[in-house]
Amino acid sequence: MNMKIEDLFVLAKNKGLFSHNWYVNTYGGKFKNDFESFSDYVKKSNFSPVNPSPKFDNESYHRMYVDVYHSQQSPLVHFLSHGEKEGRGYTAVSHKWSPSDNLNYENSLPLKAYLLKIAVCLHIYYADYIDRFYEALEQLPVKVDVFITLADEKNKKKAIERFSKHPKVNNVFLKCVPNKGRNFGPLLVEFANRLSDYDLFCHLHSKKSLYSGREQTQWSDYLTEYLLRDPAVVTKILNAFLKDPDIGIYYPTTFWMMPSWVNHVTCNKGYMKSWYEKLGLPESTDFLSYPAGGMFWARPKALKGILDKTYTYENFPDEPLPNDGSMLHALERVLGLLAEHNGYSQLFYHPASGRFTKDQSYVVANYQNSLDKMLPHLERIHLLSFDVFDTLVRRKFTVPDYAKLKLGQELVKQGVIANPKDFVSTRNTAEFSLREKAKFQGDVRIEDIYVELAERLNLSKEQGQLLMNREFELDFEMIQPKQEMVDLFNYLGAKGHILWVISDTYYNCKQVGLMLRKVGISVPYRLLVSSAEQKRKDNGSMWQMVKEDLKREGITSYLHIGDNVVADAQLPGDLGLATMHILHPIDKWQALGFPVVLKGDSALDEAEILKWGGLISNIGRTPFLGD
Repeated sequence: MNMKIEDLFVLAKNKGLFSHNWYVNTYGGKFKNDFESFSDYVKKSNFSPVNPSPKFDNESYHRMYVDVYHSQQSPLVHFLSHGEKEGRGYTAVSHKWSPSDNLNYENSLPLKAYLLKIAVCLHIYYADYIDRFYEALEQLPVKVDVFITLADEKNKKKAIERFSKHPKVNNVFLKCVPNKGRNFGPLLVEFANRLSDYDLFCHLHSKKSLYSGREQTQWSDYLTEYLLRDPAVVTKILNAFLKDPDIGIYYPTTFWMMPSWVNHVTCNKGYMKSWYEKLGLPESTDFLSYPAGGMFWARPKALKGILDKTYTYENFPDEPLPNDGSMLHALERVLGLLAEHNGYSQLFYHPASGRFTKDQSYVVANYQNSLDKMLPHLERIHLLSFDVFDTLVRRKFTVPDYAKLKLGQELVKQGVIANPKDFVSTRNTAEFSLREKAKFQGDVRIEDIYVELAERLNLSKEQGQLLMNREFELDFEMIQPKQEMVDLFNYLGAKGHILWVISDTYYNCKQVGLMLRKVGISVPYRLLVSSAEQKRKDNGSMWQMVKEDLKREGITSYLHIGDNVVADAQLPGDLGLATMHILHPIDKWQALGFPVVLKGDSALDEAEILKWGGLISNIGRTPFLGD
């Protein structure tokens, strides 16, 4: 039986699990009494990592008991009502990440805040968000103009009636729009040219996700809370923009229940390159700060390059769109970069600590971990699979093409080619042409690559075979263990876990097996190599096969471990397979604040490879930032 909130309040205080003073000091807010602050916690805690006291960690409880999260319950309420009787535990507050700075802004607004010209832009696809956004606007400390794009014309009358009578709304501008361009298309087509008249604008849209057959709105609630609905936070947002004219865009740190890799470019690299070219932006690192979910506050001037253009719906892709990998997902990822390119900074709010910050290291916060901490979880898994390159093995100088460059150098000495970099290009072009001929189905084998390459270099098949063997020899010489990962693999195998090794590679099974033996893999495993299986992880076909094999063998306890965000985490995750993503050595290097190296032309500059490659490989030997 559910307890009344008044009874929960008394019980929480008696157990020392709710502290009014601590809660107010941490998260701000103006409450008449401690029951009101407790009610605020209860309201937020089903979607936000706010804590009721230093003794009870909200996020940890949700992560330990995912059923509580999916049922959208407050962790402390669940513990007091059911969890304690069920033998569930809780932990004291422990932040994986805390900002390196703590930007303080006033709790009350100066007069000039009320003179700001502010637009709130709402894209409403789901009709119930008319009421949700109406209620959120009630908490605004200032009056605004509201720009609405509405996906269903039958909701027009209700939307106009509701928002035109809202006490915090000066003017309402509404457009009924086609279902094209998600939230960004309607915003840019209908209102981009109007926003330059405003000092600030806030963009939100209706967002829902489905888990376990039930509607989930926690992500949307989280963003709405810290963009529009929490008066203490919104007051500080406005004061931040007033106090610091360099701030160009604001949004809360990424929703805490998203995968660890969500701040990665994922499968959007090609689309992002197009935006880089259009906007004149330098290429970003793979992990970056961006408003995941596409909701934010901004100065219109900070987004110059996007807002000062004219758009039509033909500029945007048709539905249905994939879950990820489109020009719209890429646009979301370049907003912060554009603001910085235009001379502005990004501001974030970290709800767990109640702090505002410009520290962008939150994007890799979930990699603050260690294998020792993960081991108890891994020991509970029946079957585990591992990627090969940069997961179990590493290259001495990191760069995969270095073996090809060294082979090219040998061929220059033999007078076969004039330039080693040209050889790498010709070798990779031969590989790509085979993929193209196969219409990117299946995978290519190194044997076939060198048949194709021999023809391009006017060599015999026998000479091509010798070159193939030499490329492998050069690469093999530079293969080293990621020792902690190899030790983990051998430990799990010795404990009786079923182990698979899954790799996307043109190398054959024998060659991959030799590499694994070299680095010290000493327990039995099943080897799945794309060149042999003619299925790849990075297009999902390998994962379809893995899922079918697991089902056929009746295995329900499974986890894959790998370093490639798309191939080892995102795609298997889309199929419902559990994954543990570890940092690629270059991602770890950049996450630790080291310079961007070995990109573009420098990726095949031997001096740069020798200067940086070994350092990156050594740093990337362990998979987490906490190792």
